[in-house]
Amino acid sequence: MKGVLLINLGSPESPTPKDVKPYLDEFLMDKYVIDVPYLLRALLVRGIILRNRPEKAAAAYSKIWWKEGSPLVVLSKRMYEKVKPQANVPVALAMRYGNPSLLAGLQELHDKGVTEVLLFPLYPHHAMSSTITVIDKAEEVRKEHFPNMKFSSVPAFYNNPDYIKNLSDSIQKHLDGFGYDHLLFSYHGLPERHIRKTDITKSHCKIDGSCCSTPSPAHEFCYRHQCYETTKLVVKALGIPEGKYSQTFQSRLAGDKWLEPYTDVEVNKMPEQGIKNLAVVTPAFVADCLETLEEIAMEANHQFKEHGGENFLAIPCLNDSDEWCATVSKWINEWAKG
Repeated sequence: MKGVLLINLGSPESPTPKDVKPYLDEFLMDKYVIDVPYLLRALLVRGIILRNRPEKAAAAYSKIWWKEGSPLVVLSKRMYEKVKPQANVPVALAMRYGNPSLLAGLQELHDKGVTEVLLFPLYPHHAMSSTITVIDKAEEVRKEHFPNMKFSSVPAFYNNPDYIKNLSDSIQKHLDGFGYDHLLFSYHGLPERHIRKTDITKSHCKIDGSCCSTPSPAHEFCYRHQCYETTKLVVKALGIPEGKYSQTFQSRLAGDKWLEPYTDVEVNKMPEQGIKNLAVVTPAFVADCLETLEEIAMEANHQFKEHGGENFLAIPCLNDSDEWCATVSKWINEWAKG
């Protein structure tokens, strides 16, 4: 029997240092997130980062927390509840970090008699710290608890026409009535070394502006290329002229070279370049979360206006929109028929 496990990032149980600390520990100790040897990772995370980061992160989570809980988890559950009745096979929901856990999601499917599972990471773009860690952790859980289950997974859908249409339609709907000077596509950042590590050719990725537009087998797993492709396809669908849009990367950590240009740096420059009305979309996420609600809708908004900007629009993610839920259900049913 077939079934599907929808998987998103996850969230702390509450916006308190007590609950944020174990969440950050699980997240940052992931070898695909901070990809250095275990002892060095433990020293960085448990010896340095977790000494003061939980308090700062908890303060940020407190700004965006809903009565029902974490926006990311709440929105993922709402999406799941819409997808479930439209799907022709059992569907469960899990988070890579926190709850509901991968074990709980797979157990739910197992209890319904599912033996063949489609892992559905809710990330449009392939990356070590999203897609790969989800599949690796699910396989670890399978081996320990469900050895007779078989897995397959949804590939990155960054250029899928259904996804591009959903994203483009959503952007257009939110832009209607907002006289924007510029549309910024802000994607979650990654260390540049992650891009090189996922280069299956071991020679293509130069991160110099040309490699992402030069055809290569590396593109199947290249986060940077896939982000630029999403932007290109949406811009084409919406007919946005050259010069009225740009692409940046957000959420970097200190110490490493991360993908550029940086969202915060570019947003702060825009008012002096004549951009007074800015719209920002965050296509690396399908559900609003800390990075979209606090980092963009609050912090980037504030900084833009501090530097002379006038109007700022943070375009919501696809979340639990009927169109997006119908697309996810369609993909599930197509797989179930195969």
